[in-house]
Amino acid sequence: MSSSWRSLILRIGEKSPEYGGVIDFKDHIDACFGAVRRELDHSEDDILTFLLQCCEQLPHKIPLYGTLIGLLNLENENFVKKLLESTQKSLQDALDSGDCNKTRVSLRFLTVLMCSKVIQPSSLVVIFETLLSTAATIVDDEKGNPSWQARADFFITCILSCLPWGGAELVEQIPEEIERVMAGIQAYLSIRRHVSDVGLSVFEDINKSNKLHVEQDFVEDLWSRIQDLSKNSWKLESVPRPHLLYEAQLVAGKSHDFEPIICQEQLDTPVQLSRINFGRQKHEAELKYPQRIRRLNIFSASKTEDIQPIDRFVVEEYLLDVLFYLNGCRKECAACMVGLPVPFRYEYLMAETIFSQLLLLPQPPFRPIYYTLVIIDLCKSLPGAFPAVVAGAVRALFDRISELDMECRFRLILWFSHHLSNFQFIWPWDEWAYVLELPKWAPQRVFVQEVLDREVRLSYWDKVKQSIESTPALEELLPPKGGPNFRYSSDDGDKTEYTLSKELNSMVKGRKTAREIIIWLEETIIPVNGLDVCLRVVVQTLLDIGSKSFTHLITVLERYGQVIAKICSNEETQLMLISEVGSFWKNSAQTTAITIDRMMGYRLISNLAIVKWVFSPPNVDLFHTTDRLWEILRNALNKTYNRISDLRKEINNLKKSVAKVEKLAAMAKAELDGAESKLMLVDGEPVVGENPAKTKRLKSNAERTKEDELSTRESLESKEALFARALEENEALFLSLYKNFSSVLMDRLHETFGEKTLDQPGGDSEAMAVDEEDTSAMETDKENGNAKRNAGYTIGEKEQWCLSTLGYVKAFSRQYASEIWPHMEKLEEEVVTERVHPLFRKAVYSGLRVHTEQ
Repeated sequence: MSSSWRSLILRIGEKSPEYGGVIDFKDHIDACFGAVRRELDHSEDDILTFLLQCCEQLPHKIPLYGTLIGLLNLENENFVKKLLESTQKSLQDALDSGDCNKTRVSLRFLTVLMCSKVIQPSSLVVIFETLLSTAATIVDDEKGNPSWQARADFFITCILSCLPWGGAELVEQIPEEIERVMAGIQAYLSIRRHVSDVGLSVFEDINKSNKLHVEQDFVEDLWSRIQDLSKNSWKLESVPRPHLLYEAQLVAGKSHDFEPIICQEQLDTPVQLSRINFGRQKHEAELKYPQRIRRLNIFSASKTEDIQPIDRFVVEEYLLDVLFYLNGCRKECAACMVGLPVPFRYEYLMAETIFSQLLLLPQPPFRPIYYTLVIIDLCKSLPGAFPAVVAGAVRALFDRISELDMECRFRLILWFSHHLSNFQFIWPWDEWAYVLELPKWAPQRVFVQEVLDREVRLSYWDKVKQSIESTPALEELLPPKGGPNFRYSSDDGDKTEYTLSKELNSMVKGRKTAREIIIWLEETIIPVNGLDVCLRVVVQTLLDIGSKSFTHLITVLERYGQVIAKICSNEETQLMLISEVGSFWKNSAQTTAITIDRMMGYRLISNLAIVKWVFSPPNVDLFHTTDRLWEILRNALNKTYNRISDLRKEINNLKKSVAKVEKLAAMAKAELDGAESKLMLVDGEPVVGENPAKTKRLKSNAERTKEDELSTRESLESKEALFARALEENEALFLSLYKNFSSVLMDRLHETFGEKTLDQPGGDSEAMAVDEEDTSAMETDKENGNAKRNAGYTIGEKEQWCLSTLGYVKAFSRQYASEIWPHMEKLEEEVVTERVHPLFRKAVYSGLRVHTEQ
């Protein structure tokens, strides 16, 4: 019986065996209510816990759970009272810890309980007014800290997002009070700052200056949707209202009061923040209270479902909730996404919402692989509808690839190649054959080239070649076929180096130690042939020995890493080392990146050397035509970031350990002092101290705990010293990165754009804009099923190089903003000065979400 009530609660509202495979909300609620009521006396605590867990983690079913609880309230008020107490504690904990999802869902749950006559409407309004008051204080220049507006906006969004579920009931029951809340929100909107999408927009708007109005931000947009809902008498299709089926019964129940909540005041609110501190706190606030979605709007109006704006918002909420709460079970996630409680189709909206999460900036809530798996499962769940919608999304994004943010472009490449690998690499490549007619720097051509490269990594060259047989010309964009490029594979070149390589190979196969090889190099090779020849021979030969597999490479680096470290001890020789790796693996971007990454992991190459190599003249010329250099740079920055993150975690854990051992040591000492201060009678005479054996044990324990305390403190100090050094290295890394970016961009930007920006009159935005007639022609081609573009790519190579490189400046600034902000003063002092080109400055600040006046 126990499993019966659990499965009935869990599967309510679904086409499941528990309910005979039929969806009828009244039948489901009646069956579930009957089972729960029968078990309530035996399993009250289990039912309460499980029911609340379902309400939190399946929030698209909250109206059904709210009605069920309303019926239970008629039978067992004490059970419902306990449920409300638990909900209040959960909501307060969520507010205190900044748990956005739990806060938002809890408020929706309370709104639905109000509809089912479980709580007083006035109690809900008190919660709304508490959030509203806190939000207004935060954005007040004198009393609050406007840098934390993201927190205030979140509270307002929470209130507004409850109204589709209970606005009608609130207006009917307490019209004056809800009107007061609405007026308060209107007042808040008049004092808050409009939030620009600067740095976080998926599409670069290169014609920004042509816009006649400022688009609404997320809060303003939601407010306008709620106003429209209000004017429409709060009618919408996307929210089930099962409580109306039981209205006559529910009205007899007792509506409970709900204990008020407390919103903590915003900490760190100095009277006046410096510009940098304001930016840093704003960044922290936006990380803690992120915007859930940035709509892509990639489908034309003729392709998307005709859904009202408020219904679109509600379905987006459902989809985002399912993606968040069911992230650990992808099959269940896909099943819930296709079975939402709405009476209309929403495949296009579902695809757009998933892609909005995959491409969400600065980062998606989950790793991109999760969204890949969800899309795959949805294609299998809806084989007749969803694959075509996904293909439409790909085409829409491909058409706008030149406007796509560089980070989003990279994510799209990874997703698309992985997606195709799960469907036999099938795609109508002939649609994109025209990219071969575009210049090598055209973003669409580069996209196809990078997708094919990633496909080869996921499969093998011949398989990918076979997949493009319908468009054999695309073979030109496949990566080179072949393995390593070993300099000494034959004796056609330098005979001396060839001989030395053979000798070194024999020594390695003969299991000579690293020390023996170092002595041989120092005494025999370097004095005669010089360091350059020595380095070339050693690196090429060891790479050749390790080229058979990843395991071989790791073994070689572990055994003979000391040899490489000895001859590559400074930045200059490390640059030569990276160049040799690039030369050896020139036919495999993947193995080049892996080898350099492993060498950095073994500290054979510094991150500064990698930055310098990436920005060396031969590589700079490739910035706009391949991702291989950016992949290596990303890996280096990620590894540095991960080291610092790991140290932070270790230090936090050690601080907790120190506090714990301090407490134990203090207790042990107190116990020993107490024992030693007691009087005992020995042979009739008073003696200070307890039983000698017990005292000895306590003394030993006190000494041991003191040693543990000292040892833990030493570990903490050691880690803190490492962390301080890591932060210094991090500062040097980002200074080097931005100096190199500034250096390579300076002349090219002046040469290409002069002093103008992209959205200033007279700049090059006209050159980049597509003519309206071309656009309509493209649309016509698309409608006729002909995706080939009639016009070539109009942006020249210099412009594209600048646009691509600036795109990466912004992407890196955004991705590592948390690590960059602490060094911002030095960056502004040494790199991002008034002397740099305005476009470079704009790219840096856009990534950091700072507005700049050009």
